[in-house]
Amino acid sequence: MKGLDKEIKKYDTDHAIEIAPRVWWVGHVQEDDPFQCHVYLIEQGDESVLIDPGSKLTFANTLRKINEVIPFTSIKYFICQHQDPDITGAIPLIEQLLCRKDAVIVTHWRTKMLLKHYGFDIPFWLIEEHDWQLPLADRTLNFCFTPYAHFPGAFTTFDPLSGVMFSSDLFGGLTDEFVLFAEDESYLEAMKPFHQHYIPSNDILQYVLSEIEQYPMQMIAPQHGSIIRKPLIPYMIDGLKSLDCGLYLLLRGTTDFTKLAKFNETLKNITKTMTIYRDFREIASALFKLIRDEIAVSDLDFYVQDNDGEMLYFSEKNHYRGNIITELPETVSKAFQSRSVEEKEHHRGSYELKRESIDGALFESLLIPLLLPDKGTAQAVIMLKLENINSDREKIERVVEQMYLPLQISIEREMIYREMEKEREKIYQRSVRDPLTNLYTRIYMKDVVQKLLDQQDRDNVSDTVAIMIDVDYFKSINDTYGHNQGDIVLQTIAASLLEHCSSTDIPIRLGGEEFVIFSRNNSDNAWHVAEKIRSHIESLQWTGALAATSVTASFGIAYRQHGEPLDAFISRADEALYRAKRQGRNQICIYL
Repeated sequence: MKGLDKEIKKYDTDHAIEIAPRVWWVGHVQEDDPFQCHVYLIEQGDESVLIDPGSKLTFANTLRKINEVIPFTSIKYFICQHQDPDITGAIPLIEQLLCRKDAVIVTHWRTKMLLKHYGFDIPFWLIEEHDWQLPLADRTLNFCFTPYAHFPGAFTTFDPLSGVMFSSDLFGGLTDEFVLFAEDESYLEAMKPFHQHYIPSNDILQYVLSEIEQYPMQMIAPQHGSIIRKPLIPYMIDGLKSLDCGLYLLLRGTTDFTKLAKFNETLKNITKTMTIYRDFREIASALFKLIRDEIAVSDLDFYVQDNDGEMLYFSEKNHYRGNIITELPETVSKAFQSRSVEEKEHHRGSYELKRESIDGALFESLLIPLLLPDKGTAQAVIMLKLENINSDREKIERVVEQMYLPLQISIEREMIYREMEKEREKIYQRSVRDPLTNLYTRIYMKDVVQKLLDQQDRDNVSDTVAIMIDVDYFKSINDTYGHNQGDIVLQTIAASLLEHCSSTDIPIRLGGEEFVIFSRNNSDNAWHVAEKIRSHIESLQWTGALAATSVTASFGIAYRQHGEPLDAFISRADEALYRAKRQGRNQICIYL
């Protein structure tokens, strides 16, 4: 392996790369794409294995690299660890090339349920039907079930001969530049946002990591990001375990499709809808149609209370999007509070009929409370308005009984997705704000600032200035007074930036003691802003351990040229900054 390690360090991504004996990376590097996708080949003669075949965008290059190692026709097994297009998009192209009838797609049944809708002709080989193992010529691959990371039927693939764990989305990262092998512990930072957005909860992440670390791994080969070698594996696992994903773990009720299939013919359509669609709007609309086939109803409304106590109203009138409301109809309000903990099992699937008169017309409302095991009141109330006050009571009871569980699952799933969206927004806010200085981060810069520049290019306007700022002799401050005092300096200077920035300026902490302000000013105005900040920093009076310290900063200014890429724009401001440092620091230089 030592010789192999030396070769890996000199890898050429235009060709197949042997990452372990007879295990090859055959992916493709797409420029300016932080979401790089990897494809792996296990060389096994006429029973070779391709892991996560890839997308249509990359397959031509993947095919070329495969043929550098073995003829493509030698591949028998195409492992799809989940169903996303970055893994399965290439399968139609693969079908065109296949000339053998024994080739199979190796996957989990939950993935097959979705992939079959593409109409692939390649047969499926389901891992759970083969004791989670795939025997090959000189090794037996083991499959590790990692549910909900990030997909219900997700799994990873372990090769015991090489010790490589093909980890799918787990251990994936978003990197500024393509790096095939993680170089050091800093790769954990690239993994954090990826897992916080993809994994539904820390409980799930803890579970799948505990399953994976039971294998004697020499290397982790994810589908995205960078490959992790053995010395870094324990650090990366421990780092991921500490992540606070903050999302819900499981749906209440059952998601066993075998049990759902036992429901009568009336519920088949809604079961299919729940299987295919995540969107509650689709489920509610299908259910409304289903009920109208059984009972004459004019409206199907849902009142649902979320975990923050807000009341959401879902109706055909608002396309079942769910609007926040502050007042409930009196009958609905009573239905929310009408069931005690002791009565829950007795009233499971029960309903109330309320007869009302509006504008002289009589109608009945059917109220169905949906109860939670840990609460004394309903989580949701369903209200159907009956068109016929003499509706068949026996039929109503049968329909209510049959639709109770699907509705329980559907509404809980919808609320879980809504909570997930709230959590994702919190995670995004944490990712775009530097916790020490409260300035924006690089992630925010690459997103928002790039969009601003793109818009200016479309409008044929270039009026953005970059003011680069670097604290002079900051390393000396840290070395002399400690990092805690260094943090105080950074916080104070960041406060100065915020004080002197306008509401349209975008102040960003690039990293360490380096900052940049993007401003829609001309270069003269930008110089005046920079001078105010420079002067203010120079005049700061420090206390405590820093009392005898004088802190200054150097500045570089660049005026963006039309169509100039963000990196080049920043690079010119950075060049002006370093000219200021070379000329004695505590001054401003403009890139001319």
